[in-house]
Amino acid sequence: MGIAEATNVIQRIFVALLVLATVFAGVPASVAAADQTVQCTFPMAVTDATGTEVTISEDPERVVTTNPSAAQTMWEIGARDEVVGVSQYATYLDGASEKANVSGSGGLNVEAVIGLEPNLVLVPESSYSAAPERVKQLRDAGLAVVVLETSDSLDAVADKTERVGKLTGNCEAGEKLADEMRTSIEHMERALEDAERPVGLNSFFGYTSGANTFISDLMVTGGLQNGAAEANITDFAPINDEAVVEMNPEYIVMPSHAPRPSSPAYNSTTAIKEGNVIVIEAHKLQQPAPRAIGASEAIMQAVHPDAYERYLELENESAATATQTTATDAPETTVTTDTSTTAEQTTETSAPGFGAVVSLVALAGAALLARRA
Repeated sequence: MGIAEATNVIQRIFVALLVLATVFAGVPASVAAADQTVQCTFPMAVTDATGTEVTISEDPERVVTTNPSAAQTMWEIGARDEVVGVSQYATYLDGASEKANVSGSGGLNVEAVIGLEPNLVLVPESSYSAAPERVKQLRDAGLAVVVLETSDSLDAVADKTERVGKLTGNCEAGEKLADEMRTSIEHMERALEDAERPVGLNSFFGYTSGANTFISDLMVTGGLQNGAAEANITDFAPINDEAVVEMNPEYIVMPSHAPRPSSPAYNSTTAIKEGNVIVIEAHKLQQPAPRAIGASEAIMQAVHPDAYERYLELENESAATATQTTATDAPETTVTTDTSTTAEQTTETSAPGFGAVVSLVALAGAALLARRA
């Protein structure tokens, strides 16, 4: 064997050993596969919640979010500067008031959206179901419109966060935040392994969140049983006094903008008698977006303080490990959860999965629906 051949063999062996070291030793698999998992490539063809194949021709630099949860997601992945239009109920987000308002008196303002010349329009499935003709008008105008799937769990919210990152050319940020959400969910589950779960009831304007809703899942993740789901209530639906009395919840979970329930039925419950009313900012409790993790944390802290402390330990341990792992990497943007206790008047009620409520006949009810997604 000549010197050149020997050198070639040695190089091949070295490369093989390097690959093995990457897989089995000190280099995380996520780093080794980074180029395969976090890079966005355009043009991008995707199939949305309606089964429509949508082509996004280039990395979107002008994005319109037609619901508050999509806007919140863009903010949380650090892509707020790419957003040129938001709905009227996203104004709680810092800087959102400077964006164009694409809400009209009867819902989405198609002309306003078209006038912004966006590269991408994000629409919740509930809005599409209520007015599919408006999405058709946007598509007929040549816009790339993606209808986002309904989120019925926190895991689904994490999946949607990752999807929004991919659709908008923010793959790495979306994947990172989604993984952080999944890790937090896992830590809450571990901290609550042996905990007894009291019955809770989500209450807002005479309605509740039953099975197959992300609010039900975030309540369970936070350490409660969802009494409405146990009573075979599904989706978002009205709840009557008889059901409240029979359920006798030990905790009431409500958004900050809603009035505290005070009917004789509610006053007879253990929750009201013992003052166990958990008030959570509406943008955390009622929007299927990244800050929903904060709602589960608030519930756990109120219901299971010891488990909450254990959860914080797990989060800190995970953060320390992540810091050690990425110590030599370039600095990355850290997404933080807003912990402000200021009451918000910005709940959303046309959220994915809120189909059961669209039968409201009062104008106030219709306005309530328009705020949730």
